[in-house]
Amino acid sequence: MRKLRAEQFGLTRKVDYGSPEQNESVRQIVEAVRAEGDAALLRYTEQHDRVKLDESQLRVTESEIQAAYDHVDAGFLTAIREAAANIRKFHEKQMRQSWVDVQPDGTMLGQMLRPLKRVGVYVPGGKAAYPSSVLMNVIPAQVAGVPEIVMVTPPSTGGKTGIDPYILVAAAEAGVKEMYRVGGAQAVAALAYGTATIPPVDKICGPGNIYVALAKRSVYGVVAIDSIAGPSEIVVLADETADPAYVAADLLSQAEHDEMASAILVTTSESLGDDVAIEVERQLALLPREGTARQSIEGYGAILIAETMTEAIDAVNRMAPEHLEIMTAEPMALLGRIENAGAIFVGPYSSEPVGDYYAGPNHILPTNGTARFSSPVNVDDFVKKSSLIYYSKDALLANGDNIMTLARHEGLEAHARAIEIRLERERNA
Repeated sequence: MRKLRAEQFGLTRKVDYGSPEQNESVRQIVEAVRAEGDAALLRYTEQHDRVKLDESQLRVTESEIQAAYDHVDAGFLTAIREAAANIRKFHEKQMRQSWVDVQPDGTMLGQMLRPLKRVGVYVPGGKAAYPSSVLMNVIPAQVAGVPEIVMVTPPSTGGKTGIDPYILVAAAEAGVKEMYRVGGAQAVAALAYGTATIPPVDKICGPGNIYVALAKRSVYGVVAIDSIAGPSEIVVLADETADPAYVAADLLSQAEHDEMASAILVTTSESLGDDVAIEVERQLALLPREGTARQSIEGYGAILIAETMTEAIDAVNRMAPEHLEIMTAEPMALLGRIENAGAIFVGPYSSEPVGDYYAGPNHILPTNGTARFSSPVNVDDFVKKSSLIYYSKDALLANGDNIMTLARHEGLEAHARAIEIRLERERNA
């Protein structure tokens, strides 16, 4: 791994908005699905996934979902159910209520919360088939009260129409009743604009490849989206007390995700940095996904040596990482100084996979430094808020002149007269 002084390291990475060719390809797919509906979905599924379907095969049947249970092992089923319970319990604590505030003059102000009606969850297939992400997208929407949750996921490539049984089981355990075998930019377009088979949604969530990300960016405004996610990131903040084997293992837990994943150690101990570099090499050789992890470590991995913990924390805050682990002698003492991070893992036993799979907090997190202003997926992502205003006659008589003053200052006479007509009538009554 590269070893650098903290001040030598570039703390930002370029956001991938796709090549001109990729953007044009996505534009054509989205427009075709918008114009042709199911016909375009079937054509692009055959072209990109090499699977020929007809309209009747787009929706996953109940019998297929039940059959999937025969292909998953009992240990997985136990683990996914316990993880789902933990995720649900955590997100239930995020629930907010509508509220009203009644003033002595009869004015009533408030906020009404309502769940979105229909949400689409995109689930990748192939090497990026992650049942855990199904839970992380679906359960917060369920807790928020979304009545219709639909999942789209690509069929197996090479002529097979099946879907990873673990994804189907995870979706069924999370309570999804409506699933479709379609992926890529065409699936995003179908969720946004609707087809004869797939009704449109209000929001699209879930990770995908660059074509899925570009399609989500393209349809934003027609529907809401969660985010445009970048490659996975982990930063470990450590001092001389950290175990280098633990640090190396956690760095590699993200490096194996993607060749562009970022794994960085920030430490005040040069000797720890040396030991972690050795341990990373040792553990890399034992990984089934060594090739992917090695490209990540060589391209986007680093060990940053800081002179002081203050300098180390400053580097962490400027990176605003997706995942941050704190492995120091007194990690809780540093927690209040962390300003920017998607998820914070405190102490040597809070390894990043604990949050990825089981603890309960959401693992869909802001990337590319967006933790400076963004949050993990949560229940608020699936509700909308309406302001409630009931103004009494006494309140309008007391405040109407101020309202008209502000309206006329902005040159909006009709606004002022909408108040004036009421004041004249009530004052002359």
